[in-house]
Amino acid sequence: MQTALEELRRLASRAENRRTDTGIPRVAMVQGEIPEHALAAVYEPMVNLILQGGKSMTVGARTLHYDPATYFVMSVELPAVGTVHPATTGEPYLAVSLTLDPAVIAGLLGDLSHSGNDSKGRPARTEAFNVAAVTGELMDAWLRLLRLMDKPEDIPALAPVYEREILYRVLQGPQGYMLRQIATPDSMLARINSAIQRIRRDYRKPLRIPALAKQVAMSESAFHRHFKNATALSPLQYQKQLRLLQARQLLTAHGKSVTAAALDVGYESPTQFSREYTRTFGRSPLQDAARITASFRQSAPV
Repeated sequence: MQTALEELRRLASRAENRRTDTGIPRVAMVQGEIPEHALAAVYEPMVNLILQGGKSMTVGARTLHYDPATYFVMSVELPAVGTVHPATTGEPYLAVSLTLDPAVIAGLLGDLSHSGNDSKGRPARTEAFNVAAVTGELMDAWLRLLRLMDKPEDIPALAPVYEREILYRVLQGPQGYMLRQIATPDSMLARINSAIQRIRRDYRKPLRIPALAKQVAMSESAFHRHFKNATALSPLQYQKQLRLLQARQLLTAHGKSVTAAALDVGYESPTQFSREYTRTFGRSPLQDAARITASFRQSAPV
């Protein structure tokens, strides 16, 4: 497994300190220091493999740590804060990720069910993110996929095969239930994901818990419980994180005033917005925007 890891590091070493496309569908890589504000975002469903260094991912009050001995699975879109650090020997942080496509997973599950290997009967769980120990088989599948960067003519034919192999290895691991559930329309996690999509679409509007609970065919108390089990956030906390992250983007990338950003993302009170923004990001909106804007100027090419 160490030999495969070393080759993966060599292949991914061409990445930059931001999401870097590989030319392979749904596969990206990143290397080096990443600004804190760039790691506070809504993360898409993915499998993330650390090749060098380590990473912490915080969602709500739950923080997970992982390194080259583990991989991370997130099965729904979640507002999170990440922190990366180099290896203890000084080499830069290095990672690759595969964005999850429920249609690809569903096709794979259909094949597994025909072969009698669909893992039915396992206890239902609703957590939507976790880590697991990496295996040699999973590492080898990643290696075959990333080698395609050097043979782009082979990507259309072979990338889908290697992607399915990675998904198969994850399905057989302790976090495989996440992939099964998001690709199964009536599962608990798929229903929670349906509510998440509505919150994301209507995040500026007041949150209507009765309507969300009805949409996913749950009582309000059951909806709250399952939503928090899945995301480590209540529905209201989830919406608040979306609003604050979007407001941060408006302040820094679009130059909006604090009041305009607050109103644009759905706050009725700019004072409440400033209070919650400061509590979340550790600085007032103006201070935070000034710091991020300054970092953009420092990193801009001369």
